Amino acid sequence: MFDLADRMKTIQPSPTLLLNTKATQLRAQGVDIINFSTGEPDFATPQWIQEAAIQAMQQGLTKYTPTDGLPILKEAIQKKMRRDYDLDYDLDTITVGTGAKQIIFNAFLASINPGDEVIIPAPYWVSYPEIVNFCGGISITVHCSMNNNFKITPNQLRENITKRTRWVILNSPNNPTGAVYSKEELFALSEVLMEESHVNILSDDIYELLTYDETHFSSIVKIEPRLKFRTLIVNGVSKSYAMTGWRLGFGAGPADLIKAINMLQSQSTSNPCSITQGAAAAAFIGPQNFLFDWLRIYEERRDVSFKIFSKTPGLNCLLPTGAFYHYINCEGIIGKKTPDGDILRTDKDISFYLLEKAKVAVVSGNSFGLSPYFRMSYTCSIDVLKEGCQRIYDAITALN
Repeated sequence: MFDLADRMKTIQPSPTLLLNTKATQLRAQGVDIINFSTGEPDFATPQWIQEAAIQAMQQGLTKYTPTDGLPILKEAIQKKMRRDYDLDYDLDTITVGTGAKQIIFNAFLASINPGDEVIIPAPYWVSYPEIVNFCGGISITVHCSMNNNFKITPNQLRENITKRTRWVILNSPNNPTGAVYSKEELFALSEVLMEESHVNILSDDIYELLTYDETHFSSIVKIEPRLKFRTLIVNGVSKSYAMTGWRLGFGAGPADLIKAINMLQSQSTSNPCSITQGAAAAAFIGPQNFLFDWLRIYEERRDVSFKIFSKTPGLNCLLPTGAFYHYINCEGIIGKKTPDGDILRTDKDISFYLLEKAKVAVVSGNSFGLSPYFRMSYTCSIDVLKEGCQRIYDAITALN
């Protein structure tokens, strides 16, 4: 075997990507798999954004760009931050990377020393602890109760801050739960953070524009502007504009941190795709009204699937107010037997059972740091969604 570096022992492959790959392989073999595992909009990238990419190529935007992004893109992000956040950022406090994940990775690599702690509310996006551990940090997982809509409380935050705390991660709307922090909840958290000047905040806002009902996105920096100089806001085009494959995210934060992120990027990937940058600039400053139709469709899907899960014995879930996921409590079927006589002891067992029996791919809660749950994404047509949810219902009612 090839002799790999010791640091490779600290990182695991993304379970959501592994499941998506498995589902794709089974489909290629002719198996009728319904894939609820991936967090990817099923809509096409809006036509006018595609046309902006074509125009970028026709205008010769096919060469190297500055590592941290083209001025036209950073200016578009600047305008977006004023429009959607009511915040002003100088261009040297904005950087662009090949996806929000790269921004987070580089930010932690640039700022975490061995033994530094990062508070991660669970359930969490699967990559947070992996990135922290790879950078030599220590992930402090804080289990957030379903009774509090999976949100960290001020007391939980206060109790987990130590002298070694370097960062706290806030992700709203949340993956995997769809929970959205209110202004009041963020204000209460900000009061704790104002007392702890050594703690930085990573605000992962990638689902910012995807909220439902009367719920509205709020930024902790807008609520408490004094936190701006130790907060990194991370966002991008993947989820809100259906541009997952285009690979572009951005960070807005302290100038010194942004400079360090740029330095790392200059020695690794260099600039993001120049054509994508042209398309993303158009996305940020162009018409946003297409989102109303998308949100209406997502909301319908959410309600249809929630209705089925609510009547499925052994399952319990909350109605999400953002993103496009259900995080479903499956404690009621732990210990039950499958028709083949196997005992379902964990949520991982349940996800394998649903894949084998129902031919539906979901992600087990242990991947997100809180069990027993599973996550399913409702980014598919209503007909496919109904079929997949009914398969889950049938598979669960077949348990003994």
